[in-house]
Amino acid sequence: MVFSFAAAIAIGTALLMLPMSRAGEGSAPFITALFTATSCVCVTGLATVDPATYFTPFGQAVMVGLIQVGGFGIMTMASLLALFISRRMGLRTRLTAAAETKSVGIGDVRRVLRGVFAITVTVEACVALALTLRFATDRPLPTAIWQGVFHAVSSFNNAGFALFSDNLIGYAGDPFVLIPISLAIIIGGIGFPVIMELLRRTRPRHWSLHTRMTLLMTAVLLIGGTVFMGWSEWSNPATMGGFGIGDKIDLAFFHSVQPRTAGFAAWDYGKATDETIMGTILLMFVGGGSAGTAGGLKVTTFLLLFFVIVAEVRGEPHVTAFDRRINPRVTRQALTVALLGVAAVVGATMALTEVTDLPLREVMFEATSAFGTVGLSMGITGKLNVPGQLIIIGLMFLGRLGPITLISALALRETHRHYTLPEGAPLIG
Repeated sequence: MVFSFAAAIAIGTALLMLPMSRAGEGSAPFITALFTATSCVCVTGLATVDPATYFTPFGQAVMVGLIQVGGFGIMTMASLLALFISRRMGLRTRLTAAAETKSVGIGDVRRVLRGVFAITVTVEACVALALTLRFATDRPLPTAIWQGVFHAVSSFNNAGFALFSDNLIGYAGDPFVLIPISLAIIIGGIGFPVIMELLRRTRPRHWSLHTRMTLLMTAVLLIGGTVFMGWSEWSNPATMGGFGIGDKIDLAFFHSVQPRTAGFAAWDYGKATDETIMGTILLMFVGGGSAGTAGGLKVTTFLLLFFVIVAEVRGEPHVTAFDRRINPRVTRQALTVALLGVAAVVGATMALTEVTDLPLREVMFEATSAFGTVGLSMGITGKLNVPGQLIIIGLMFLGRLGPITLISALALRETHRHYTLPEGAPLIG
């Protein structure tokens, strides 16, 4: 999987370096093409140049193709990896996994692929139609169609690329643009297994533990994020202070969706309050659902860690969630992924502060956005030097493939010792 994504990035870099991809004279520099291709394939959305003016329609079409490959490929591969992992486990574990996920057949690869493809095409077509109808009101129909398709693909795949120089700031008070894009991001971000189960099982009592945890955490973050964004930016004249109440609510909801993990922006994050920046960093780090187009450490990981804390505070011997006892191996996996994610962001932030002269707040925001494959920025992406761009490139690649690769490796690796070591109790706290 790592090599396939690296190959896609290499092909995208070569295509973006063609003279026909650049709007100006000559071809795009290697580092610019590499950064853009990586951001597209990893569906991040960070860019050192303005895609609306720097690339030709051909170059923009290449970007759409790379975004679709990155989003569709990740969904497909994540789902297939989950099936593969279940297949490799013991019979009891396989039966448990099948019952938990309501799987018809663990090895039904064709059904999985058809399902992913159908969901992708349906959602993107509906969003593209809605956006085209809106854009057609003030521009030629061919332009409206292209912009509608581009932003539909970018939003469902949680990429965050826009064909406007100010991203979506020009549509800050337009619900006919913000709402369809937000819905596409949410659907793409909750994960393919959840979508399929919701289509098959309409009653909540029949939902799997994974679906319950994903939907609960998603709802909490969306509602909590909307309230938080509204509270922190309500009176800020540089963001939403000049809008009416209805538009403010739309903007707050829109910006509670974007950090998880699309990257569209309807205001300038460089002018946002410190509270908003910190809250956005936390949302970017959490991310969206597993086996979807969203990045981050995933909502189920953090909700599981919450249940671990609750169990420890209560003194309970086992971690439970929704009347289910959690396998200790799963809790260790969650802790491992979370701590390694923190290490990656902190390490990249320290490295960026060494190779650039940019403020720590902006650098941390950029590093978290890259690792979470979000694409939000405080306006420093274009200011990064070559070493800084290479760090962000590596962080985007790691953030897109690192968590799922690590989880798969941990799930497939199981070592049994034929002896038990004496217990130890180091001091904690």
